[in-house]
Amino acid sequence: MSKHPIHSTPLNSGNSRSVASSQSILHPDLEKLVKKYQSTHFNKPIAYHNQQAFELLRERLNQYDSKLIFDSGCGVGDSTNYLAMQYPDHLVVGIDRSEDRLTKQRPPLPSNALLARSDLVDFWRLATSANIRLSHHFLLYPNPYPKANQISRRFYAHPVFPDFVKLGGRIEARSNWKLYLEELQLSLHLYGIKSSLKQLHVELPITAFERKYHASGQPLWRLISES
Repeated sequence: MSKHPIHSTPLNSGNSRSVASSQSILHPDLEKLVKKYQSTHFNKPIAYHNQQAFELLRERLNQYDSKLIFDSGCGVGDSTNYLAMQYPDHLVVGIDRSEDRLTKQRPPLPSNALLARSDLVDFWRLATSANIRLSHHFLLYPNPYPKANQISRRFYAHPVFPDFVKLGGRIEARSNWKLYLEELQLSLHLYGIKSSLKQLHVELPITAFERKYHASGQPLWRLISES
């Protein structure tokens, strides 16, 4: 099986639009929101189906000596497939809330990969409550919620962000909107986590979004934490 599950597409062969937003600088409320949630506890009840998905993870985790990778917002699971082959001694868990995306036809997943249907807000909180810590955490092309008034829907400006940070591991996030990753970088910095942000030079894309954006000639960006 190829280590690159998404086939290469000629540059500028797509028609995907770049992110459009009236926001061109870091959101003025971002730092206030991050600091607010640093000192509060998110008490939203956990949905039952999310609890079930998490229990499935716990059963498998024991087999991998806590070597765990989250592919958060994995979509149809192409990136989960790729990561599982790159890290054969880890359990790679692709998490997405859409049953439709998770049940798309794909090559069989490696034995060290697991797809979980769950809302990330619940799944991350369940993981931190169980004292789970990651070796790597991937967020590949999350919904940027580009309208300025949607700032609180971006996960780093959401009450769940402290749980995301507690999960630890080396964070890698990719986006076609540089400002989104700049805001994530600032949010991580407020927790004492350093990161680098550079343009991504795509050889073979590892997600459908990456293929689509790259084929449309859009610049893509990658943030990697130092921890």
